[in-house]
Amino acid sequence: MRNLHSLVLWQLGVAIVGGDYPEGSILPSDTELLARFSVSRTVLREALKTLAAKGMIEARARIGTRVLPRSRWNLFDSDVLAWHFETGPDVALLRSLAEIRIGVEVESAALAAERRSDQQAEALIAIAVGMGEAKTPEEFARADLAFHRMVAEASGNPFMASVSALVELALTAAFTISSPIEDAALTAAAVKSHGRIARAIEAGDAEEARLAMKAVISEGFARASSRMAEGKPARKGRA
Repeated sequence: MRNLHSLVLWQLGVAIVGGDYPEGSILPSDTELLARFSVSRTVLREALKTLAAKGMIEARARIGTRVLPRSRWNLFDSDVLAWHFETGPDVALLRSLAEIRIGVEVESAALAAERRSDQQAEALIAIAVGMGEAKTPEEFARADLAFHRMVAEASGNPFMASVSALVELALTAAFTISSPIEDAALTAAAVKSHGRIARAIEAGDAEEARLAMKAVISEGFARASSRMAEGKPARKGRA
C-alpha cells in the first residue's frame, strides 16, 4: 500500500507520462493540486521534488512548474519506467529497450563466457531448462529475467549487473508482453535459444555468446511488436 507521498508521486508521474500534462506544459497550481489530492503542502512539495530529481519537471519563479522534454527524463529510473508501462508501452519504447539491451547484454554475454564460474555455468543451464517448465507468462518472465541477471553476474563486471538492475522493471514487463508461453513451438524455440547462450558461456565461446544473446533479444522484440501490431493488449502484471 502506497503512502500519501508515493500516491501523489505515482498519479502525477502517470499523468505526465500519459500526456495529461504534455512536455512544455505548466502543471496546475499548488492550490489546485492540494485540492485534488487532499494532502498537506509538505507531501505535495516532496512529490514535486522527487519528479524534479527524475528530470521530469522544473519549477520557475513567477511561471510555475513546467514539464520538461522527455529527453531530460531519467528513463533508467524504476518509477519512470513503471509509469511508461502503466500507461501502456508502445513499439517505439520496446524497440529502444531492445537496442539498449543489445548494447549492454551482448557484451555481457561475451564477458560471461570468459569469466563465468562453474557454478554460474551450471545455473544458466538449469534456468534455461526451467523456462520450458513455466506454466504462465509471469512464470516465464521470472525465469527469463533470472537468466539475464545470471549472465550479468557471470560477466564479472559490476556495472553490467547495475545496468541490468536499473532496467529490471522494464525487462520484466517486456518479457511478459513477449512471452511465447501460449504457443508450444515458440516456447520450445525460446528455451532452445537461451540454451544456446548458456552452452556458449559454458564452453567459453565469447563470439557465439554474443551472437546467441543478440538473437534472443531480437526475437523477443519481434514477438512483442508483433503482438502489439495485432492489437492484442499488453499484459500489465509484474513478474
